[in-house]
Amino acid sequence: MSVNKQVFVAGHRGMVGSAICRNLEGRSDVSVKTIGRESLDLTNQAEVFEYFSKNEIHEVYLAAAKVGGIYANNVFPADFIYQNLMIEANIIHAAYSNGVQRLLFLGSSCIYPKYADQPMSEDSLLTGTLEPTNEPYAIAKIAGIKLCESYNRQYGTDFRSVMPTNLYGPRDNYHPENSHVVPALIRRFDQAKRTGADVVAIWGTGSPMREFLHVDDMAAASIHVMELDRDIYDANTQPMLSHINVGTGEDCSIYDLAVLISDVVGFSGRIEFDATKPDGAPRKLMNVSRLNALGWKAKIGLKEGLKDAYAWYLQNTAIPN
Repeated sequence: MSVNKQVFVAGHRGMVGSAICRNLEGRSDVSVKTIGRESLDLTNQAEVFEYFSKNEIHEVYLAAAKVGGIYANNVFPADFIYQNLMIEANIIHAAYSNGVQRLLFLGSSCIYPKYADQPMSEDSLLTGTLEPTNEPYAIAKIAGIKLCESYNRQYGTDFRSVMPTNLYGPRDNYHPENSHVVPALIRRFDQAKRTGADVVAIWGTGSPMREFLHVDDMAAASIHVMELDRDIYDANTQPMLSHINVGTGEDCSIYDLAVLISDVVGFSGRIEFDATKPDGAPRKLMNVSRLNALGWKAKIGLKEGLKDAYAWYLQNTAIPN
């Protein structure tokens, strides 16, 4: 019999899932299982249940999700809530039904109220109104946390949840309309540099504060939390407050982020902010004291991480002149 853990990474082609796979594939005690959406529709309950029943799976990293920035969340709210609810419900129930030993659900910092006290701690969940621009997505992610908690309470499963701050890095989404702020700015500044443009316009006032975590740090944190002894994990969480924040514990303004990315890219023109466009939440900083107490801290600095992200973009995504 194989002594390797059979680990299914749902969403292995995405930014986080691929980073988790890169981390796990170098280990001799793990066999990573992946399957593409052309072969398995995670929103289809029957297909998901059949996959789990036919494959021996010990652990699941639930990194599959429909994700996007402010524009995408505004235009496609039904897609964001439906697809994410279906993916997480199907996988979590299939994991329980087929005796999966451990599951890690990956959420988002948008689960917290728009005006939550900063930095946002885990107990801020469900204490106020969500940010309207991504409320459907946030509700789906909250449901994922509560699914894990509920299965643990009713069935004694070992399903865990981590809530990352804003992520960036290799395999990010650089779509011109549906991307998050870091890839959107990298693409915009790079194109401006290539075309010789004098100005780059950015949505909002530039004043919101955001925290950014490199995806390789996120992968390392996810594996760290997954592999904690259950007694240690349970001792640092609560039955109905079982998720753990993942971040750097440091933030910067969108203005400062734009200046930093323009420097990394080498754009020398002006940056203009369009205050008629939405800012989103005024500040989103994670309280990561719980994770730090469990022995993990972020290692990749923002400028170092942005250089890595831009290098990947140039090699894989950038459109030449």
